[in-house]
Amino acid sequence: MSEERPLVTVTVCVRDGAHWVDGCMQSLLEQTWRPLEIIAVDDGSSDGSGERLQAFHDPESEVPVRVIQRPAEGLSAARDAATEAANGDWVAITDIDVRPMPDWIEALMAARTGLENEKVIAITGRTVFEEGDDLVSRLRSIEIERKYRSRPRRTTLANGPCSMFHAKALRDSGGFDPAWYHAEDMEVSLRLLASGGSIVYAPDAMVRHVPEEGRKRFVAKRRRDARAHVRIVRRWPRRARKGMAFDFLGTSTLVLAMLPLRLGAWLALMIGLGAALLPEIISGQGGMTLPNELGTTSSTALLVGASLLTLAEFIMWISALGAVNRQVMSDVRQRNRIAWMLSSASFSLRMLILAWSWALWTGLWLGAWDAITGRNGH
Repeated sequence: MSEERPLVTVTVCVRDGAHWVDGCMQSLLEQTWRPLEIIAVDDGSSDGSGERLQAFHDPESEVPVRVIQRPAEGLSAARDAATEAANGDWVAITDIDVRPMPDWIEALMAARTGLENEKVIAITGRTVFEEGDDLVSRLRSIEIERKYRSRPRRTTLANGPCSMFHAKALRDSGGFDPAWYHAEDMEVSLRLLASGGSIVYAPDAMVRHVPEEGRKRFVAKRRRDARAHVRIVRRWPRRARKGMAFDFLGTSTLVLAMLPLRLGAWLALMIGLGAALLPEIISGQGGMTLPNELGTTSSTALLVGASLLTLAEFIMWISALGAVNRQVMSDVRQRNRIAWMLSSASFSLRMLILAWSWALWTGLWLGAWDAITGRNGH
């Protein structure tokens, strides 16, 4: 070891991800950086993940691999255990469903030397989400890619799948909080920044994430993200962040607007149509004469509904969210040019965005309820 080539410890944690273990561990063993050690933590798996990890346990090899077996206490607690066991001057973290490129650690280490008067305490790389066969994985892949495209060099988030920390700075700040249930990367990043130093983005330090497929899984993760964001705001309100803005929110704010816009539009249109049809129904049955103001109500409601629908479509296709959606549809168009299938994909994308919006609102509500009841969430 030398100051120019310090020991790096790569850590990965798993709970019930046996089908991902071999691919992840093999990609870590293929890292070109030396000296290197790997610590893998089994967080109380019940699907054989621990046994698959144990096959890689070899503390005496050129790249020592140590496997730690723990009860199920959560990702943050597992990351903290790995950090405490690490011998490296730098500690890298990744996820079991991620495949780092062979030069991932090399690229992270190349970025550790900061600019003048800059103390780099963490470096974060770039995650590329692979595309599967469904609309969810395409949307997720494109949305994440656009987030990274606009990311500045100095950032406030060391992302969980692809980051590295100065070991002493990480431990001095308290390490990963075992009580944290999600977004542990955001929480520890804010703590590190508050203690002094910088987090820098190294776009060449790339990892590949397996496709995120399935609408149910996608919606559950976005709900969990929103719930965790409320907890982050509770722990780190604006006054405590000292000007540190939240990084990596992407199009979430625009997605959040979609559900109330659509619901408001549908409600206004129903009121407008009802007010327009009611006089005809009443008069056709020989009923009483309704006031003329009903016609004004109908026109106003229809105008409001049409305006809200127009705004929703603008956000859907023209805004930053629209840029993502247009790229998704372009990808669909390249794969299949049958008109009815394109129309079906467009409808499915609208429904997926609405489900995403619903998940965010539900997560925010759950986060608010956690705050009211003093809970830490799920």
